[in-house]
Amino acid sequence: MAETHKKILFRYYSDLLEDTVVETMWAEIIDLEKGIFKLDNIPFFGPLIATDDIFLAEYDDKEEKLTYRETIETSGNSIVQVVIIEKGFDKEIIREKLKEINCESEGMNETLFAVEVTKAVDYSFVKSILDEYAELSVIDYGEPCLSDKHRADLLKN
Repeated sequence: MAETHKKILFRYYSDLLEDTVVETMWAEIIDLEKGIFKLDNIPFFGPLIATDDIFLAEYDDKEEKLTYRETIETSGNSIVQVVIIEKGFDKEIIREKLKEINCESEGMNETLFAVEVTKAVDYSFVKSILDEYAELSVIDYGEPCLSDKHRADLLKN
């Protein structure tokens, strides 16, 4: 992976944690000389970037790593954060339901996971699953990086 990908440092304010966060994520090298990469990870804490977005990164002397600077092309994908608030609830139940509609996710711990919603998925289906569990007080969720396409999906219904 290291020959085609690089670990990139992202430093940003997370609404979820209400603090500045440092997260490193894998990115596919598009043009190393120009510092152009494509995100190949699901972000956990809510930067304004989604998988497959194209972005600019450069070496930061202070960080001593390649560091995210700006998104230059969005993919149409979205990222949703889910927090389990019901004690003892198995997050895999929801992750499996989302996987059935082609939404991959990555768990951080027993109570937090991030969901990748690709452009091809109708976000209204995702939102209906999340709303069902939210109404039961099983989860809470945030939409830190919701694409224009997925916003439009919600307006159709």
